[in-house]
Amino acid sequence: MENRSQAVSNRYALWQYLVLGCTIIILALSALPSGFGEDPAIDVRWSQAEQADPQALQRHLESQGITPKSVQHDGQTTRVVLTQLDDQFSAQASLQQWLEHQATLALAQQPAAPTWLQQLGFKPITLGLDLRGGVQFLLDVDMDPIFALQQESLVQELRPLVRGATLARQSDHSVQLNQLNPEQADAVQELVRQRFSQWQLRLRGDQAQLQLSEEEVQQLTSLTVIQNLQIMRSRIEELGVTEAVVQRQGSHRIRIELPGVQDPTAAKAVIGATTSLAFYEVNQGVAARGKWLPQQDGEPVSVMRRPVLTGEHIVDARANLDEMSRPQVAITLDSEGGSIMSRFSRDRIGQPMATAFTEYGQTAEGTTTTDTQVISVATIQAQLGSRFVITGAGDMADARQLALLLRAGSLTAPVVIVEERTIGPSLGAENIEKGFTALAVGMGLTLLFMGLWYRRLGWVANIALVTNLVILMGLMALLPGAVLTLPGIAGLVLTVGMAVDTNVLIFERIRDMLKQGYSLARAIDLGFNRATTTIMDANLTTLITALILYAIGNGPIQGFALTLGLGLLTSMFTGIFLSRAIINLAWGQDRRRGVKV
Repeated sequence: MENRSQAVSNRYALWQYLVLGCTIIILALSALPSGFGEDPAIDVRWSQAEQADPQALQRHLESQGITPKSVQHDGQTTRVVLTQLDDQFSAQASLQQWLEHQATLALAQQPAAPTWLQQLGFKPITLGLDLRGGVQFLLDVDMDPIFALQQESLVQELRPLVRGATLARQSDHSVQLNQLNPEQADAVQELVRQRFSQWQLRLRGDQAQLQLSEEEVQQLTSLTVIQNLQIMRSRIEELGVTEAVVQRQGSHRIRIELPGVQDPTAAKAVIGATTSLAFYEVNQGVAARGKWLPQQDGEPVSVMRRPVLTGEHIVDARANLDEMSRPQVAITLDSEGGSIMSRFSRDRIGQPMATAFTEYGQTAEGTTTTDTQVISVATIQAQLGSRFVITGAGDMADARQLALLLRAGSLTAPVVIVEERTIGPSLGAENIEKGFTALAVGMGLTLLFMGLWYRRLGWVANIALVTNLVILMGLMALLPGAVLTLPGIAGLVLTVGMAVDTNVLIFERIRDMLKQGYSLARAIDLGFNRATTTIMDANLTTLITALILYAIGNGPIQGFALTLGLGLLTSMFTGIFLSRAIINLAWGQDRRRGVKV
């Protein structure tokens, strides 16, 4: 009876071996493309499909002494794959000068793995900024304009209710009211209760102070940062930068990583630009109802205080030429914006409408500045709808830039670049070399020690250890959003030690059982069973730490936490299941006592 129990306990069912083998094969295939690396490439996005000429593009590069590895064309995009990283920047500069405004260029990476691997859907691991090189920006979201808009909205509603009283805007975006009579105080209190509950009202005799609640400040900040995050992602997509990372950092900051980008000028111009477009009715009546905005020639024009429409309703913007070959921007509005513009223009045919362009900046002292200019004052000739054009944006390059920013979205709050870092591709390659050298040395010494100390079982552990590293790399390549960073390589090195700990605990338990006189088969069964609980407990506590690091950390810390957490899972998989499968096949049914392991 005892022998039958031992035989069953040291044998996996066929389906278990099949699941184990299929999992290892799939993850090993997923890890293969990372060994082939990536080739530098340039994506050429043609403005019009009929302008695309991949053959002419290849001939131009060859005339410049640059021989592409391949030229792939798909629709309006041509990908030029190169052999050397230096050729990528030379080809980009040459093509920008040659194509001018016919296309936009974006740096990219092309997997160098065999075609059959790519057709199976396997891709290399995404490398982080510190390994591939690139640019990192840290942006600060300025909330003052958002709070000022809330203050202005409140003031506009209060004015009719407190005529004769003193109304003052405070620098902390609160509103101070003095010399209120009882009826006005009651009216203010009712207005706040019904429509402005996010404002806290404090009444003291004939004085009142209104201040945004702390909860509203936090909610406004969170919503504004989230909206800016979405707009930043859209802008980066418009730039054509692949594998970018856009994440929130802290309460009101945004971190942007652009791997592979070495010239940050274009990215900085678009990412750091905070612009908005607004349409105003030209004030032809009482001066107090309007405000003065300068035109591009310096001549001011009076417009109504509130815009008819803002850039948040713009869904598309394209730069083109009108009948006189003058640059213009064709704008498409969403349904709500189209309805607003239609109602406004229907009753004002023959009257002027001003288009104002606002750009935010920052002084050396950190103060946010606003530069608003009226780029066109046009007479409304007919009722407008969801599609119309604006002129006066400058030359064609200016029109394209304006269209890009409007198409990508107008930021709800100004952003300021507070930190900029550039990592060269040579430094990234050096980081990869040193990181994987440390991994190879550490793993080699570990394999040698395990083979000498535990002999036959040690070589089982070595097979599990190598397999663990392979499937960990494959798992990282499969997971969307997983990025390998330099601290992530440190996590790989630590995973090697964690994986060995799993086998050490099991093998020591087996040795203890053999010393107590159990047969090898029984010792294997007891050793695995008694060590598994300890292994699970130890790895679970470390996994919780990795999850916390990933949740509250950013960038390099998340990279380390990711490889550490995944490494814990793969080390338990190979150390417990793969090691036992091999041992079961080799010695699981050996009932001799005192076998040397």
